[in-house]
Amino acid sequence: MALTLMKIRLKSAVQGHSLLKKKSDALKLKFRKILKQIVETREQVMMEAMPEAILALAAANFSAGSEFGNVVRQNVGKARVKVRTEVDNIAGVKLPTFVPEEKGADVNELTGLSRGGEKIKDCKEQWLKCIKVLIVLASLQTSFRTLDESIKSTNRRVNAIEHVIIPKIERTIAYITSELDEAEREEFFRLKKIQAKKAKIKAEKETEKEKRLAAAGISATPATSEVDEGLIGGTADDDILF
Repeated sequence: MALTLMKIRLKSAVQGHSLLKKKSDALKLKFRKILKQIVETREQVMMEAMPEAILALAAANFSAGSEFGNVVRQNVGKARVKVRTEVDNIAGVKLPTFVPEEKGADVNELTGLSRGGEKIKDCKEQWLKCIKVLIVLASLQTSFRTLDESIKSTNRRVNAIEHVIIPKIERTIAYITSELDEAEREEFFRLKKIQAKKAKIKAEKETEKEKRLAAAGISATPATSEVDEGLIGGTADDDILF
């Protein structure tokens, strides 16, 4: 029973190791994909979105004056751009994903009608684009960190099963098997000793019986001796031979 139980545990450990290995491979594949996206998004932020937004702000300040910023901040009651959180499942690991969404009307739509309206509108569009790219970058970095922790945890489990649990179960199975083999050899030796003892007792009984018969003056096989003497000496009837 112990051997059967350990074999079942070994089979379960091997299956668990295989599943965790596949999970680790899937997470690593997603990890490398997200890392590539982070590099590309950072380049987009640093090389395109942020410089264009700063230049647009400088152009708006030059055209409409730096006072338009105060007007914008005074008219804002709540944010138009909000972040919605979604969950992406990769091999059982839940990755948070941030999605930008716009809600409500633009309260600063009339800002800049006097002068610099086009530059202010362009500045608003450039910074909105920059914010959306930053939200995507934040989502990728959050997923990157979550995947990193999950991969480390999964690899620790894989290594523990491969180098600790499976060898321990295999050693236990080998020990139980050796004990069962030893018990089988002991049983075989015991049966041989019992058979030898029975044969010895039987031989002693036969020897004792022969001694008692010899002491009583009785031959062990008298009928056989008389028949042989009659056949050889010719004293028996001829009908016995024919």
